[in-house]
Amino acid sequence: MKKTISAAHAEFLKREKKRTVTIHLSRCFLLLFLLALWEVAAALNWVNPFITSSPSRIVKTIFSLSTGGNLLYHAGVTLLETLIGFFLSTLLGFLFALLLWWNPTARKITEPYIVVLNALPKIALGPLLIIWCGTGQKAILTMTVLVCIVIATMNLLGGFLSTDEGKILLLRSMGASKANILFKLVLPSSLSAFLSMLKINVGMAWIGSVMGEYIVSKAGLGYLIVYGGQVFKLDLVMSAIALLCLMATAMYAAIAALEKLLITNAGEK
Repeated sequence: MKKTISAAHAEFLKREKKRTVTIHLSRCFLLLFLLALWEVAAALNWVNPFITSSPSRIVKTIFSLSTGGNLLYHAGVTLLETLIGFFLSTLLGFLFALLLWWNPTARKITEPYIVVLNALPKIALGPLLIIWCGTGQKAILTMTVLVCIVIATMNLLGGFLSTDEGKILLLRSMGASKANILFKLVLPSSLSAFLSMLKINVGMAWIGSVMGEYIVSKAGLGYLIVYGGQVFKLDLVMSAIALLCLMATAMYAAIAALEKLLITNAGEK
């Protein structure tokens, strides 16, 4: 059956659509303006292009890497490490949060340790990771998981604990078990917290993988950044950073699309 809307509602939707298009166009214009300003500043020597590089030099460097086959290799290494670390930390964070929700005593015992681990600069563990895990991808994945897992645990646990106590008491009064409360109420009501955690962990996973590559890697975009800085190839450094921005944005967009899909399906139900 075809839904009908009022004229006022139609006008409102039209204004919102126009506003959304304006925002997207403004974002694109701002990006193009900043890139053009950067290019002009480098061309006119307002800034030293050797230090700041320029959009055209970055494009040339990326093209050079792609023709040599190095671009896909290094980008693929970093992407694989990030994705594995992201999914591992998400899974482990979910399991830890679930355990701490299920057992309040364990939550109270481990709470100060979680806070300390969250506050600890993970880069300080670099030398230990090299000794414990070696100098391969195992150390990088460990670093990524360490950076992400506490954030995942704390966000999901907060979502679990924010479930309406009145609804929990109602289910208990009707004889529901703790498992029933978890699957019927707690998990569905924590969907927004789960999606927010995924968005946060996208950035944290890239930070963890690149941080690990700074320490032990012989391949990846983090390695290119370190190598480029050591030999003063700053065009290479800026190119690797630009690729990281593009890949992180694409991954975030994928999570945002997943969020929209899940919320739409939940709304239909």
